[in-house]
Amino acid sequence: MSKELLEALNLLEKEKSISKDTLLEAIENSLLQACKNHFGKIDNVHVHIDPNTCDFELYAEKEVVDEVHDNMLEISLEKARELNKRYQLGDMVRIDIKSKEFGRIATQNAKNVILQKIREEERKSLYNEYYQKEKDIVTGVVQRYFGRNISVNLGRVDAILNENEQVKGEIYKPTEHIKVYILEVKDTTKGPKILVSRTHPDLVKRLFELEVEEIQKGIVEIKAISREAGSRTKMAVASNDPNVDPVGACVGMNGARVNAVVEELRGEKIDIINWNDNPALLIENALSPAKVICVSSDEEEKSAQVIVPDYQLSLAIGKEGQNARLAARLTGYKIDIKSESQARELGLFEELGYDSEYEGYDEYEEDEAENPDGFAEDVSEEETEE
Repeated sequence: MSKELLEALNLLEKEKSISKDTLLEAIENSLLQACKNHFGKIDNVHVHIDPNTCDFELYAEKEVVDEVHDNMLEISLEKARELNKRYQLGDMVRIDIKSKEFGRIATQNAKNVILQKIREEERKSLYNEYYQKEKDIVTGVVQRYFGRNISVNLGRVDAILNENEQVKGEIYKPTEHIKVYILEVKDTTKGPKILVSRTHPDLVKRLFELEVEEIQKGIVEIKAISREAGSRTKMAVASNDPNVDPVGACVGMNGARVNAVVEELRGEKIDIINWNDNPALLIENALSPAKVICVSSDEEEKSAQVIVPDYQLSLAIGKEGQNARLAARLTGYKIDIKSESQARELGLFEELGYDSEYEGYDEYEEDEAENPDGFAEDVSEEETEE
């Protein structure tokens, strides 16, 4: 019996990550509970289990007395000397208890104590395992829809992908493998409740951390990220090594790294820009792929006035304002964009202290001839073409 018990405990420890010591403690408590149910008290009952063999001793310590008033706590001198003639009044005698003597109800209750402890420890183990993965990404398998939410199996437990955390337009098929971002892990009586997301900006961040070795080593750092899931993401990166181009590192050879992320995000466009501690330069970068004539920023008000060539205005603002909106989130600045013509009419060049005869204008005219429609290419596509 001890051998089978030892094997069972080792299996539970391996498969459910429940320590053998915890299980042995549960067995000790169950034996004590069985004694209490059978005898009514356990003040003088002791249990010892050998962790290496699972052999156990269950015994009661009784005081040697002339006249017995409590059979559970006391033993007569006559009976004590039947066990050992050296016993004297006041001595403590160890009396072995045979668990086979317990009644069916006491035995069942002891079993329930062990099972309850196993369930508690398994729940605690699952919670601790996935709590450590909170704010990280994992690969899950789509299980089923319940309402508009989706159950995603993460291996040892199912997570919930709520409707508002699903990317609009994405279709998730049962048995399909998807990467999800763990938003929150809650401890409940039924086990951990795990909420995951496909829309969180940090999903993109974590995907790049997996793909880009320089990020893993701390050479390249993702400084800020803004996202409209399923459509476009802007990400600002910086390098701690002057010899490493942070944008190039994230794009990868022939766009391999950024394309791997884009594929996981099912075609979502990604703009990767250089971070700059100068807010004006950062805002200029953030409005990429649009060209910018000048930027005036107010750090206290967290606002910026941006002037762009006339033909770049629609590109700077983006479809339905998306480019400007993402740039504002990325930089933390409220951005007001004006075309060059509008700026001249309003006298913004003079007000901001800029020369209205901008020297780089001819360069923009040349760009316009090359790209008359004013469309921006995805970073991954640009780098791949190079």
